[in-house]
Amino acid sequence: MLRRQLLGSLPLLGAGAVGLVYPAAAPAQQARGNTLVVVTTPEPTVLTNAINSAPSVAELATKIYDGLLEYDMQMQPQPSLAESWEVSGDGKSVTFKLRRGVTWHDGKPFTSADVAFSLLEVVKKFHPRGPGNLGPLEAVDTPDEHTAVLHLAHPYPPMMKGLSSLESPIVAKHLYEGTDIRNNPANNRPIGTGPFKFAEWNRGASIILEKNPNYWRPGRPYLDRLIFRFINDPATRAAALESGEVDVAFFGTITPAEMRRLASLPSIEIAQGGYEALAPMMLLELNTKKKPLDDKRVRQALAYAIDRKFIVDNVWYGFGKPAVGPISSVYSGSGLYTDQVLRFDVPDRVARANALLDEAGYKRGSGGIRFELTQDVGPYGDDYRRMGEYMRQAYNRIGVRLNLRTVDQATYVRRVYTDYDFDMTSGWYVGMGDPTLGVQRQFVTSNIRQGIPFNNVAQYSDPENDRLWAQAAVETDPAKRGELFHAIQRKLVEDSPVIWIMEMDLVALQNKRVKNLITSGLGVRGGLYETRVEG
Repeated sequence: MLRRQLLGSLPLLGAGAVGLVYPAAAPAQQARGNTLVVVTTPEPTVLTNAINSAPSVAELATKIYDGLLEYDMQMQPQPSLAESWEVSGDGKSVTFKLRRGVTWHDGKPFTSADVAFSLLEVVKKFHPRGPGNLGPLEAVDTPDEHTAVLHLAHPYPPMMKGLSSLESPIVAKHLYEGTDIRNNPANNRPIGTGPFKFAEWNRGASIILEKNPNYWRPGRPYLDRLIFRFINDPATRAAALESGEVDVAFFGTITPAEMRRLASLPSIEIAQGGYEALAPMMLLELNTKKKPLDDKRVRQALAYAIDRKFIVDNVWYGFGKPAVGPISSVYSGSGLYTDQVLRFDVPDRVARANALLDEAGYKRGSGGIRFELTQDVGPYGDDYRRMGEYMRQAYNRIGVRLNLRTVDQATYVRRVYTDYDFDMTSGWYVGMGDPTLGVQRQFVTSNIRQGIPFNNVAQYSDPENDRLWAQAAVETDPAKRGELFHAIQRKLVEDSPVIWIMEMDLVALQNKRVKNLITSGLGVRGGLYETRVEG
C-alpha cells in the first residue's frame, strides 16, 4: 500500500513515503549569524495565511508556519510536518505519520490534534483556496499524537498538491479552538512551528522575524533574522536595493523598467525560477451582478478592447506573456491547457468590441460615451495603476469612460470582497500545481463567499461550469481530465466573467550575496530556511 509515485501518474489521489534528506551543512566559511532584508508591498493586514492568501501575507506567513508537505521544483511532495504518508487502496483515506519532537514557538508540543483542527476548522473554512485544496475531506482521525488519517468522500487527485504551508498551514489548536478564528489575536502575533518566529511589527515600517532555535530541521535556518521592510515610494525601494540597504525585492515592489535596469548591475540579479509551480495569472475581475457587466456581450467587448501584448511589453517590460484564458500554459505538459478558445487578440478586435456594445443596446451618447465604469486598482504596486491608465485609453476607443480608484489594501479588500462595491478590479491569482486548487475557486458557485478575499468575487454562477469542475476534480484518466479542462476553458472564455491579461513571470531581484533564495516550487513563498547571506 505504501507507494512512491510521480503525481502525474497517480491513479487515485497521490501517495508516497519518502525519507527527508537534508542538504549538506554549509561550509565553515559561511556566516551563520546574518540578517536578510526584503522589501515587499503592500504591508499585510494580517500575518496568518490560513485566513488570507494576499501575496504579502503569504510571503511572510510561510516562514512562520509549516504544512504537512513541501514540494520540489516539479511539485512532487516532500516531507515536512509529515514524515511519511500512505494512501488506502480505494484512494479515500490518507494516513500521515507526523514528525516527533516538534514544538510550537510558545513551547507547546505539536500533535495530530493540531492537524485535524487546522484542516477542518480553519483551512477548509477560511483559506480562500481551502475548499479546492481539501475538496471532499470529511473527517480527520487522530489514533495517536503522531498519526493523522484524512478521510475523503471520494478519491481526489489534487489534494496531495495542496498541503504546503502556503496552501494548508497548520496552526495551533490551543490558540484557536473556541475563538472567533478570523479575529483571533494570534493572527497578528502568529505562533507556528516554522523556521522563523514572529518578533516585532513596526506598523508602516517593518516586520521582524527571528530564527527559531528549536526548529526541527537540524542546523536550520541559516539566517538569524528576517526583516520585511515596507517602503511607500517605488523609487526609494529601488535605491535601497541598489545601495545594498535591502537584499531582496519581491515582484511588484519595483517597477519592471527599474527591474531591468537593476538586473544589469554587477551586484544584482534576477532570482530565477520558483514561480512556475504557482502558475500566476494577472486579470481583471468583473462584477457580473451589476449592469452593464451582467451582459456577456459587454464583458466580451471589454476583453476585445485591450491589447495584451502591448501591456506585457510596455507596462510589465516582458515579465510575462499574453494570456488567452483562465488556465496558464504552464499546464501544457499535463494536457490540461488549450488555446483553442474564443480569441480576443484578433486584428479587428476594436471593431468587434464596438459591434458587441451596439448589439447590447449601449449606443454612444454625448461625447461618444456609452457608459462609465470604475476600476479598483489592485494595491500591489504602482504598475497596476499604469496598466489602468492604458486601459482607460483603450476603453475610451470603444466609448467606455473608465475611472480609476486607488485605496489602501484594507479598504480595497473590504470594498471588493466584503461589500461587492465595485465594477471591475485588477489583480492576480495563483493556479498552483493543479487548476482545481487555484483556478476553480474563482468560478464555481459554491465559492461565492462574501467577506472571504480572493474567491469568486465576479459572482459568476453557471450550472454547466459547476458540473465540469466537479467532474474534473475526481476524474483520474489523464486524457478525459484534459478534455474536461478544455471544455472549462472554452466555456469560461465565452462567458468572460474575468478578463485574463498575462501569465506572469513572478521573479524577485536579489543582491548576489544572497544564496539559495529559491529552493522549492513555491519560490519566495517557501520557508527560506536554506537561504543565507555571504559577505
